[in-house]
Amino acid sequence: MSDTRLFRSLRFYNYRVWAIGALVSNIGTWMQRIAQDWLVLTVLTDHDASAVGITIALQFGPQLLLLPLTGYAADHFDRRRLILLTQALLGLLAVGLGLVTLTGVVTLWQVYVFALGLGCVTAFDAPARQTFVNDLVGEKHLSNAVALNSTSFNAARMIGPAVAGLLIAAVGSGWVFMINAASFAAVLGSLCLLRLDELLPVTRPRHNAGGLTEGFRYVWRRPELKAILLMLFMIGTFGFNFAVYISTMSVRVFHGEAGQYGLLTSSLAVGSVTGALLAAKRERPDMRLLCFSTLGFGVCCGLAALAPNTYLFATALMLTGLAALTFMTASNALIQLSTEPMMRGRVMALRMAITMGGTPLGAPIVGWLADHAGPRSAMSVGASAGLIAALIGTIMLIQQRRQRLYLQPQETYRQPEP
Repeated sequence: MSDTRLFRSLRFYNYRVWAIGALVSNIGTWMQRIAQDWLVLTVLTDHDASAVGITIALQFGPQLLLLPLTGYAADHFDRRRLILLTQALLGLLAVGLGLVTLTGVVTLWQVYVFALGLGCVTAFDAPARQTFVNDLVGEKHLSNAVALNSTSFNAARMIGPAVAGLLIAAVGSGWVFMINAASFAAVLGSLCLLRLDELLPVTRPRHNAGGLTEGFRYVWRRPELKAILLMLFMIGTFGFNFAVYISTMSVRVFHGEAGQYGLLTSSLAVGSVTGALLAAKRERPDMRLLCFSTLGFGVCCGLAALAPNTYLFATALMLTGLAALTFMTASNALIQLSTEPMMRGRVMALRMAITMGGTPLGAPIVGWLADHAGPRSAMSVGASAGLIAALIGTIMLIQQRRQRLYLQPQETYRQPEP
């Protein structure tokens, strides 16, 4: 009998400890994202959306450029120790950005440098954290744990921006960066408190010369994985530029201040949390869910672009967040469950690179479009991306039904001989 209890992964001590630390750290991270975008948009430039797009590109570009190394590291190295290192470095970078801001010497190029540094470290951190969940709960509860992780991440997205908006107005962006730096103590502490003997054993592939590119070859042989990754590319590149969409809509269309920007970002997260909680009830997602969720994303993003006031805009953002999180959680679990354990780190690194690394390609484009054609036109690009992704998923679903091709782990990977 299947176990569909909503919080079943929390029965594991290690997962409970990890989840608490991650929630605190994620709240700090979202506070920093809002403060960083606001600093660039209103302090260091005169509402220059292109500068925000460049900042986003620098922060997420390394996900794509460092892909072979990051996936290799997640599969071959001790994930807990790797995450300890990356989280400590992220905390130090937050301290550095906070200090230059508080001392009043911050410039746009410095923010660009810190964004690039954050991107490089996060490129190694993200696939390790994504696959570390399996080490905590095992494959039976993986889908639920992924959904609860998304719930935590988006609960932080709901809390962090709202708090950041108030703090920016009260004490400035610099202190927001310092608070984020302090929040990393929570996740570092949780990693130290884990019961190592309860971590599930991990089968690691042998080091070999072709290991860095093996993930590409593995995915190339899996048409269903290629379809999901292509859908992720469309959504990640042109859909998930909410820092540009919401900031420019808030400032230029609705003429709001930092508080409104934070609350609008939080409204997106309300829908995301709802989507994550719904996902936690599912035993296993499928391609149909990916199609419906990307279609919903496109429609709701389009409604947000047409919204005549902040209330309807916030409502549309909630629905967009629900659809987006449903797709992201389902694709995450589906890819992991259909990938062999020894390849999981490299495939998940490829997923993260496409999802987050595609953003640098789209962010400058939508930023330029927001500057020259208006925020509503820019947001319509995100709506189009959702509809195209739904079409890709529908084509794959038709092929699956014709060929009876279902997402299951396939023994297509063979460890090269030393």
